[in-house]
Amino acid sequence: MTDVEKDILGTLLELEAGVAAMKTTAPKPNLVPLFSRLSAFTSQLPPESHARLIHYLGNGSYEKARLWLQGRDSENQRGLCGR
Repeated sequence: MTDVEKDILGTLLELEAGVAAMKTTAPKPNLVPLFSRLSAFTSQLPPESHARLIHYLGNGSYEKARLWLQGRDSENQRGLCGR
């Protein structure tokens, strides 16, 4: 896993925790900075990055991207796009 992929995975895990916290915390956590970081990290991925990871991130399929980065892509359900 590259350093950028590690950064993406860490941010995805933070996002997942933030979304879970929205149910029980007030005020609600601000997730906008996490989306901004994901966008910045995604733009730093080298061209030879796996097409599936780029696809997931580009389509906002963050849970699928997290599972892919964790080596658990087989747990992903096919989307309408066929991936």
